[in-house]
Amino acid sequence: MTKKLRKVVFIIGGILVAVILLYLLYRDYRPEIDVLMHPNSHTKTKLLYLIRQHEVRDSLFLLGLIAVLNAIPGMSNSVFCILAGLCYGPWIGLAINWAGNILGNCIVESLIKRVDFSHRFKKNKFLNWLMNQKHPSLGMTLGFMVPVIPSVLVDYTAARLGTPANKFLSMVIVGMFPTSFIYAFGGDAIFNGDFKKLAGALIGIAILFIMAWWLVSMASKKRQGED
Repeated sequence: MTKKLRKVVFIIGGILVAVILLYLLYRDYRPEIDVLMHPNSHTKTKLLYLIRQHEVRDSLFLLGLIAVLNAIPGMSNSVFCILAGLCYGPWIGLAINWAGNILGNCIVESLIKRVDFSHRFKKNKFLNWLMNQKHPSLGMTLGFMVPVIPSVLVDYTAARLGTPANKFLSMVIVGMFPTSFIYAFGGDAIFNGDFKKLAGALIGIAILFIMAWWLVSMASKKRQGED
């Protein structure tokens, strides 16, 4: 099997797994959806009771979905990261988000050498910036922190630079913590109507987007300098 065909197979397989997990979550969360579709004065109380009664298997479905969506290029798992905080509270939600994001990146990094990437992918300005850092570990850790940079670019960089497994894992653990934390606490804040927590989460997201703007500027300048 060629590397290009493997890439297609892996992506299709990932999408199928994501669809199955999404269906399983929908099946288990159908009572909450019914409550939301027919709101009344007791809606919040019912939702609080139903959502916080979910079993461990639902958290594993959610963790798996977050991991798979993290691993598929072009997909976003942010909605489900927020859902984790909403359904399981800030700390368990953080654990689900963090573990899912770490697992997703580890899966991608382990498959990188088995698939082929397009010329357009290899010319990506973020990839160029990551590949030419004086301190690659710091650059890749920042890359994991910023939502606007696809994780697959960072995973590809780590594979191309021959980053040791333990070093890669430490970068993923540190880099994926901020967004995992912000989404989990943001989801819990939305559910409980805690505007102070929600404001804190929004400030955190704003800081990440400022970092993204800075990285975009740096990548663009580097690209222009090379042209």
